[in-house]
Amino acid sequence: MSFPLPLSELFQALADPTRLRLLTLLGEMELSVGELAQLLSQSQPRVSRHLKILTDAGLIERRKEGSWVFLALIPGGVAEALLPLIAAAAGEADRRAFDTDQARLAAVRRDRAEAAQRYFAGHAEEWDAIRSLHVAESEVEDAIARALGGESLGRLVDIGTGTGRMIELFGREAESAVGIDKSSEMLRLARAKLHAASVAASLRQGDMYALPLADGSADCVLLHQVLHYAHAPAEAIGEAARVLGPAGRLLIVDFAPHEREELRERAQHVRLGFADESVLGWMEAAGLTGQVVEHLAGGELTVTLWSGTKAADCLPRRKAA
Repeated sequence: MSFPLPLSELFQALADPTRLRLLTLLGEMELSVGELAQLLSQSQPRVSRHLKILTDAGLIERRKEGSWVFLALIPGGVAEALLPLIAAAAGEADRRAFDTDQARLAAVRRDRAEAAQRYFAGHAEEWDAIRSLHVAESEVEDAIARALGGESLGRLVDIGTGTGRMIELFGREAESAVGIDKSSEMLRLARAKLHAASVAASLRQGDMYALPLADGSADCVLLHQVLHYAHAPAEAIGEAARVLGPAGRLLIVDFAPHEREELRERAQHVRLGFADESVLGWMEAAGLTGQVVEHLAGGELTVTLWSGTKAADCLPRRKAA
């Protein structure tokens, strides 16, 4: 690992309790400037100054999405290696601050999840119709079919299955199909829809960050129009990779970067699309060989398909909980 700065300058960038707290929080998940200010109970200008020092030191990266700015540790960078040292060397006052931050971070996670849940619950029956407004759904579904190649999908897992549309389309091409969603209301809707379509599937309530599946238990995993709801997309991709078996495939379908800021409030989108390099970087970090499959332009939004393949001789990343 190469250091972005001389060691003296690197440790100078770390020589502030607030910056240590920021690094520790960003070690948990990507966060916006506003969220970090809320978590630390400090003003946004003050937090932004600390973030600039960490950015200039090559410890974190920033990404603008509409009117929001998200911060994250640089994947595989120095900060990731420093986090265990920071935790081990923390004094009593530091540990108290870290514990307080973690409690507040849990509240941020809950607030994000509850906002999305309220949206899903209030729009369950019209969810397919809302998706179709973004881009022609038939065109997207044809592209997914091309990407999957028309061959047996083996053990299929659809994360964030929603109304079960992906399983309705591709479940018959799989040895088994599992749909996972956090919303019990969406699962009830999916059960009714799949029953009407005579498609056999197992539907389970679960979180994209903690799938109720064992390591290596899937041959094909789908994330269809789900990732833009993720507060930690890299974690969601890593969890999808965990359940893939050797030579398994992950197919992500989501929006390219856009400026439709109203989707944050109207539809609870956390992310305004994804750049190819971001998705491919997250796939690589998760042990997948990624590629851009196709860009589908439609109106103001473009839908992109990304595919990631696990090595045929890989070992499980960790045991299932």
